[in-house]
Amino acid sequence: MAFDRIDRISEEVRHVLDKIIREDVKDPRVKGTWSITRADVTRDLKYCKVRVSVLEDEVRPELMKALKNAAGFIRYELSRQVDLRATPQLIFEADHNMEYAQHIGEILSRESLKLSSENAEEDAANTAEEE
Repeated sequence: MAFDRIDRISEEVRHVLDKIIREDVKDPRVKGTWSITRADVTRDLKYCKVRVSVLEDEVRPELMKALKNAAGFIRYELSRQVDLRATPQLIFEADHNMEYAQHIGEILSRESLKLSSENAEEDAANTAEEE
Protein backbone atom coordinates (compact mmCIF):
# COMPACT_ATOMS: atom_id res chain seq x y z
CA MET A 1 0.00 0.00 0.00
CA ALA A 2 2.86 2.40 0.81
CA PHE A 3 4.37 1.68 -2.58
CA ASP A 4 1.17 2.76 -4.33
CA ARG A 5 1.43 6.10 -2.53
CA ILE A 6 5.10 6.53 -3.48
CA ASP A 7 4.30 5.57 -7.08
CA ARG A 8 1.57 8.22 -7.22
CA ILE A 9 3.90 10.82 -5.69
CA SER A 10 6.67 9.88 -8.14
CA GLU A 11 4.33 10.23 -11.11
CA GLU A 12 3.05 13.60 -9.90
CA VAL A 13 6.62 14.80 -9.32
CA ARG A 14 7.59 13.63 -12.83
CA HIS A 15 4.69 15.53 -14.37
CA VAL A 16 5.39 18.74 -12.42
CA LEU A 17 9.15 18.58 -13.09
CA ASP A 18 8.49 18.28 -16.81
CA LYS A 19 6.26 21.37 -16.67
CA ILE A 20 8.75 23.37 -14.57
CA ILE A 21 11.70 22.57 -16.82
CA ARG A 22 9.81 23.33 -20.03
CA GLU A 23 8.16 26.55 -18.84
CA ASP A 24 10.27 28.07 -16.05
CA VAL A 25 13.91 27.13 -16.65
CA LYS A 26 15.36 29.81 -18.93
CA ASP A 27 18.78 28.23 -19.49
CA PRO A 28 19.55 28.16 -23.27
CA ARG A 29 21.17 24.73 -22.83
CA VAL A 30 17.74 23.25 -22.12
CA LYS A 31 16.91 22.53 -25.74
CA GLY A 32 16.43 19.67 -28.12
CA THR A 33 14.05 16.79 -27.88
CA TRP A 34 14.01 15.40 -24.37
CA SER A 35 11.60 13.90 -21.89
CA ILE A 36 11.56 12.85 -18.29
CA THR A 37 11.04 9.11 -18.44
CA ARG A 38 10.99 8.41 -14.70
CA ALA A 39 11.05 10.15 -11.36
CA ASP A 40 11.72 7.74 -8.51
CA VAL A 41 11.07 9.29 -5.11
CA THR A 42 12.47 7.41 -2.13
CA ARG A 43 10.05 6.27 0.58
CA ASP A 44 11.37 8.87 3.03
CA LEU A 45 10.90 11.63 0.37
CA LYS A 46 14.52 12.76 0.75
CA TYR A 47 15.70 12.00 -2.78
CA CYS A 48 14.26 11.79 -6.25
CA LYS A 49 16.19 10.18 -9.10
CA VAL A 50 15.05 11.88 -12.30
CA ARG A 51 15.75 9.97 -15.53
CA VAL A 52 15.99 12.19 -18.62
CA SER A 53 15.94 10.77 -22.14
CA VAL A 54 17.53 12.97 -24.82
CA LEU A 55 17.12 12.23 -28.51
CA GLU A 56 20.18 14.12 -29.80
CA ASP A 57 23.54 12.83 -28.50
CA GLU A 58 25.30 16.17 -28.98
CA VAL A 59 22.75 18.01 -26.78
CA ARG A 60 22.81 15.53 -23.86
CA PRO A 61 25.93 16.70 -21.94
CA GLU A 62 24.94 20.37 -21.95
CA LEU A 63 21.32 19.61 -21.07
CA MET A 64 22.38 17.46 -18.12
CA LYS A 65 24.75 20.20 -16.89
CA ALA A 66 21.97 22.78 -17.18
CA LEU A 67 19.54 20.61 -15.20
CA LYS A 68 22.11 19.97 -12.47
CA ASN A 69 22.87 23.70 -12.26
CA ALA A 70 19.17 24.56 -12.04
CA ALA A 71 18.36 21.79 -9.54
CA GLY A 72 17.96 24.25 -6.64
CA PHE A 73 15.52 26.43 -8.56
CA ILE A 74 13.63 23.40 -9.87
CA ARG A 75 13.39 21.98 -6.34
CA TYR A 76 12.08 25.31 -5.02
CA GLU A 77 9.40 25.42 -7.73
CA LEU A 78 8.53 21.79 -7.03
CA SER A 79 8.01 22.62 -3.34
CA ARG A 80 5.61 25.41 -4.33
CA GLN A 81 3.57 23.26 -6.71
CA VAL A 82 3.44 19.88 -4.94
CA ASP A 83 2.35 19.64 -1.32
CA LEU A 84 4.79 17.19 0.26
CA ARG A 85 6.01 16.77 3.81
CA ALA A 86 9.57 17.20 2.47
CA THR A 87 10.74 18.26 -0.97
CA PRO A 88 13.19 15.67 -2.29
CA GLN A 89 16.74 16.41 -3.38
CA LEU A 90 16.81 16.03 -7.19
CA ILE A 91 19.36 13.74 -8.83
CA PHE A 92 19.34 14.03 -12.63
CA GLU A 93 20.57 11.06 -14.69
CA ALA A 94 20.64 10.43 -18.43
CA ASP A 95 18.34 7.62 -19.55
CA HIS A 96 19.90 5.53 -22.33
CA ASN A 97 17.00 3.11 -22.81
CA MET A 98 15.99 4.59 -26.19
CA GLU A 99 19.51 4.12 -27.58
CA TYR A 100 19.61 0.59 -26.21
CA ALA A 101 16.25 -0.22 -27.80
CA GLN A 102 17.44 1.22 -31.13
CA HIS A 103 20.63 -0.87 -30.93
CA ILE A 104 18.63 -4.05 -30.24
CA GLY A 105 16.31 -3.19 -33.16
CA GLU A 106 19.30 -2.85 -35.50
CA ILE A 107 20.68 -6.22 -34.37
CA LEU A 108 17.31 -7.89 -34.91
CA SER A 109 17.00 -6.34 -38.37
CA ARG A 110 20.43 -7.61 -39.37
CA GLU A 111 19.66 -11.10 -38.09
CA SER A 112 16.31 -11.07 -39.86
CA LEU A 113 18.04 -10.15 -43.15
CA LYS A 114 20.57 -12.96 -42.65
CA LEU A 115 17.79 -15.48 -42.05
CA SER A 116 15.86 -14.24 -45.08
CA SER A 117 18.89 -14.57 -47.36
CA GLU A 118 19.72 -18.03 -45.95
CA ASN A 119 16.13 -19.17 -46.51
CA ALA A 120 16.18 -17.80 -50.06
CA GLU A 121 19.42 -19.68 -50.79
CA GLU A 122 17.96 -22.92 -49.37
CA ASP A 123 14.79 -22.48 -51.44
CA ALA A 124 16.89 -21.91 -54.57
CA ALA A 125 18.99 -25.00 -53.82
CA ASN A 126 15.88 -27.12 -53.23
CA THR A 127 14.31 -25.91 -56.45
CA ALA A 128 17.51 -26.73 -58.40
CA GLU A 129 17.62 -30.24 -56.91
CA GLU A 130 13.98 -30.89 -57.88
CA GLU A 131 14.60 -29.96 -61.50
